[in-house]
Amino acid sequence: MVVGDLVTGCDVLVVGGGPGGYVAAIRASQLGKDVILVEKDELGGVCTNHGCIPSKALIHAANLIHDMKNPGDIGIKSSVEFDFKKIQEWNSGVVKRLRDGIGYLCKKYGVEVTKGEAYLESSERARITLQDGRTSTLKFKNAIIATGSRSSEFPEFPYDGQLVISSKEALSLSEVPVDMVIIGAGYISIELGTMFAKLGTRVKIIQRSPRILTRVESEAVEIVSRKMEKLGIEVYLNSKPEGMRIENGRARVAISSKDTEKRTELAADKILVAVGVDPNSNNIGLENTGVELDKKGFIKVDERRRTTDTRIYAIGDVAGPPFLAHKAFREGKVAAEVIAGLPGAFDNRAVPAVIFSDPEIATVGLDEESAKESGFEISTGKFPFRASGRALTMDRTDGFVKVVANKKNGELLGIHIVGANASELISEASLSIEMAAFLEDMAVTIHPHPTLPEALAEAAEAALGRAIHI
Repeated sequence: MVVGDLVTGCDVLVVGGGPGGYVAAIRASQLGKDVILVEKDELGGVCTNHGCIPSKALIHAANLIHDMKNPGDIGIKSSVEFDFKKIQEWNSGVVKRLRDGIGYLCKKYGVEVTKGEAYLESSERARITLQDGRTSTLKFKNAIIATGSRSSEFPEFPYDGQLVISSKEALSLSEVPVDMVIIGAGYISIELGTMFAKLGTRVKIIQRSPRILTRVESEAVEIVSRKMEKLGIEVYLNSKPEGMRIENGRARVAISSKDTEKRTELAADKILVAVGVDPNSNNIGLENTGVELDKKGFIKVDERRRTTDTRIYAIGDVAGPPFLAHKAFREGKVAAEVIAGLPGAFDNRAVPAVIFSDPEIATVGLDEESAKESGFEISTGKFPFRASGRALTMDRTDGFVKVVANKKNGELLGIHIVGANASELISEASLSIEMAAFLEDMAVTIHPHPTLPEALAEAAEAALGRAIHI
């Protein structure tokens, strides 16, 4: 791309190089389009650099440390020390390797990557501002907006990057905090709270509602809650954070309880705010196009990921929930293929979700309540991991697999897993729902023994009324 007053052009402008953006750019280039990808920060977006990847690396390290310190009744004795700075160096290396890989793939497939910011001046023209301040005008035939989202602010606790932090800063800390207060009890709070507790932090979680993980099946949440209690995590339900004061260089967070009407103060070295996300749909010139936003600021799209402006598409977090990298991957491919004239559409039946708690929770499709609300008469089957030979050999017997099916014909509607390696088990479940499989299909599929996936077939058999091992 030439920088200066000269107007240059491309077939597809992709704004944002996160999971959705770089996949869309590569796929469009594979399909013969001239693609320019504009990213103001680092390729890979929040997921690769400040979210999915670094969090899972640190969770893995914390799990190793905790498991070595707490081997259970197996008969192993150990003494464990760890160097958190070294762990973070390893973590940074993992992130860099993946980020460099994305850059390599973009180059290999002919995607022109520009470091800077894009501002739409119309439905076919954008002003590109490079990191050194130089600008250029770019004319495009189609644009894909993939600018992602950012952590929502909590009014009484504005981010300062030092004391009051988002998940981004939490994942880049150089020292393990002594005391951490977490505002919010969604999946980020539970994942990071559990991780820090295993590293030795005294963790306190403040939640306005009566339970954590409000959108997750209650039976699964109960198992995770019990483990959090064993880890010493304090959870203040039905409570509201009201403000903070500084005393001897540390924060004192004031909370009030709806249940007791008492006011409590909690000590904190770090205050992690994790109360949701806001779309990055402002300051990119959408008002100069025909793109419409919903009342929360997310870009409205159809099943082809096309916005209300026929030249412009939107994918990933900026196009609304669920806020999942794998959903953005799929959307990026759809948008690129539609632009290339292929009959693509985001028509997936199943979008799995995973919470890397302890134990893990993974879910796909409808739960019992939502299935009933959708008008289905349902049948369910559950298989506990305490009856699994493989779970017993791993000393990981907490949790279960539950299947939800249409009682009339046995079609699988949802599968929910809480337990060890749930994140690895959910893909078979997701494929089953995507393929419109039935209970009988899962039940008669031979699963190798002894393995955790056997629990999927066992749960299906339970729903069919012919359970063997429970």
